[in-house]
Amino acid sequence: MPSIRKLPSGKYYCQVRVQGRKPLYKAFTKETDALAWGKEQECIAKYSVPYDKPISQLGDDTFKDIGLRYCVTVLRGKPSQKVTELRIDRMSSHFLQPFKKITKLDVNNYRLMRLQQVSPTTCRDELLFLSRVFKWVKSELLLEIENPCEGIAIPKANKPRDKVVTAEELQQLLNVMSPEMGVIVELAWETAMRRSEIFKLSPRCLHLEERLLDVIDGKTGSRSVPLTSRAVELLLKAQEGCVSSTSRLFKVAPCSVTQALRRARRQLGMSEDIRFHQLRHSRISLVAKKGFNQAQIMAVSGHRDSRSVQRYTHLNVSDVIGLLD
Repeated sequence: MPSIRKLPSGKYYCQVRVQGRKPLYKAFTKETDALAWGKEQECIAKYSVPYDKPISQLGDDTFKDIGLRYCVTVLRGKPSQKVTELRIDRMSSHFLQPFKKITKLDVNNYRLMRLQQVSPTTCRDELLFLSRVFKWVKSELLLEIENPCEGIAIPKANKPRDKVVTAEELQQLLNVMSPEMGVIVELAWETAMRRSEIFKLSPRCLHLEERLLDVIDGKTGSRSVPLTSRAVELLLKAQEGCVSSTSRLFKVAPCSVTQALRRARRQLGMSEDIRFHQLRHSRISLVAKKGFNQAQIMAVSGHRDSRSVQRYTHLNVSDVIGLLD
């Protein structure tokens, strides 16, 4: 657990100590912010490895050793790094042998076992990640090693969720959520931003007079996001608590808002398909139904590949009836 103490100034001093790592410390105006930051840094330190760890010739290095090396080399600083490190931690209990001794039989046994435990999509993602690590070892570390994932039957992905959260459903969710979590959920619905993009926001990213904000180093790079009038109101309120232009607008842990949304939907007995990412899907779908062309949809969604927005341009038959006459 992170160590937190109150300073004479009234701020809360948080220190994180993990064996083998340098101590981390930071001061916050709220104790809850200090605790959230401490837990986040503790998790990152636990599952990360430093850059100066030497690369062996795959002697006794396990999948976990190589996987974490991949994370700090390829994913360092990206939103997917922590998620991938947690995935490696789960998978590593099934691949305890040296990395170079993982065989096709090992991978296939893992596939059959995981299909009994998780969805085909989750199993598919894990196998594709394992294959990606083997390809990275061969191409980047220049070590000759056979990829045991080649020739393995990769499960097909589930169909993407197409649930659209309506304005009425959104309001019901907001009514049973705390104001702090509700602002984030409503902002996601208004802007079609990803969770990781929202939690990177600071006052200097906002250009509210022009009804724009900047996404810095998002999933598809940096971009500008057009804002609705309601989104401008939410952001004006959010930046009131910031002490500097570089302060984060939302200081809670990203997983907290996902959990809050899950609790709210279950409390109301709503569909399990109402997830945080569906808020983004819902806004893009509503934009498409307004008759926006593909380029305009991409300006809202931030997609760089037109194939990614095809699902939003294939609307229901009822959506075009009024346009026929």
